[in-house]
Amino acid sequence: MTQASKIIRIAAKGDGVTANGQHAPMAAPGDLLLPDGSLEHGPHHVSPPCRHFGTCGACQLQHCDEGALADFVRNRVVYAAQSQGMEPETVTAPAMSPPFSRRRASLRAINGGGRPLIGFTQAGSHKVVDMQECHVLHPRLFAVVNSLRGYLGRIKGRYAIGIEMTLVDQGVDLNISGFTPEGLEQTENLLDFCREHGLARVTLDHGYGAESFWEPEPVTITLGGVPVAFPPGAFLQATADGEASLVAACQEWLKGSAKIADLFAGLGTFALSLSGVSHVLAAEADMAAISALRSVANRMQQRIECAHRDLFRNPLRAEELAEFDAVILDPPRAGARSQVEQIAKSGIERVVYISCNPSSWARDAAQLKEAGYTLAELRPVGQFRWSTHVELASLFVR
Repeated sequence: MTQASKIIRIAAKGDGVTANGQHAPMAAPGDLLLPDGSLEHGPHHVSPPCRHFGTCGACQLQHCDEGALADFVRNRVVYAAQSQGMEPETVTAPAMSPPFSRRRASLRAINGGGRPLIGFTQAGSHKVVDMQECHVLHPRLFAVVNSLRGYLGRIKGRYAIGIEMTLVDQGVDLNISGFTPEGLEQTENLLDFCREHGLARVTLDHGYGAESFWEPEPVTITLGGVPVAFPPGAFLQATADGEASLVAACQEWLKGSAKIADLFAGLGTFALSLSGVSHVLAAEADMAAISALRSVANRMQQRIECAHRDLFRNPLRAEELAEFDAVILDPPRAGARSQVEQIAKSGIERVVYISCNPSSWARDAAQLKEAGYTLAELRPVGQFRWSTHVELASLFVR
């Protein structure tokens, strides 16, 4: 390299990329990559707001301004579509969740030289970053992190604890793995901690699943305006803003659909928002989740039929799908190849595919394209702010 090269985009893992394919860590679009490998910052490069950026593995893009972040999210999903020869008819502006809005997180806690270290892990490492600030987590979650330091500071000996935090209707739901209170004193101390900080629930996982330790009242999460029982570890969209944008897409695209199949339905994020105007079949493999949805649907007389079904091993067949006007699917990161194959054969008119992985989505979407579906609209969603993790909502029309 004999002259400076301009960074033109951000690659999938967060590096800046020049027009000739050179990669530069911590570079933003518009930066100049100088011959000695250093950077001259451009108009989209900003000072990271968090002191832990560059060490903590939760964020990769805090050095990019709002425009560069939105472009990254948009480009990730558009490039994924183009990789399979699809050009969306419409691409909306990305729905970007604001700072301090993450309502669920998985952290680690260790005894670091006589004091507790709690936080996310370093990128590519098992080392725990002792999180003294976080511009991603909802403040109510971060407050519990600080409180946990005080509690764990009284625990002697080595430990490596997993901490899953979720903001629910009643407050903070905390699942702790790799830790068991020893004796009456530790047990009473943990109960006092729960009371003092008004926790909604604490469950302890000793390797056999979460067991309730503290739950003064049943824990719920409100979806579609309806409180639903929230099983420990159940899936929830990362931010309320992200959930709202995904639900709005489904409501807009499926308006007028009389009968909808909601596949990988979880607790009913989409089913409960659509059942007021449509009959919905909600299919889900997680027994606890589908049982919670069935219970609230029966109690509230929602037009939802619930099916406990593993859609990877036993997808809804094309002939079963033929009776529906539309289908929604929101599978895990691996995608839903077998289920999409059946959807492609069914001839169903509208398919809404929600995805947290543009790569697996693109592979699945190629099957729909081959079956004669058009990618009518693509909505990028940036729920994981400053992260390379990107989500999307897409509408396919036959």
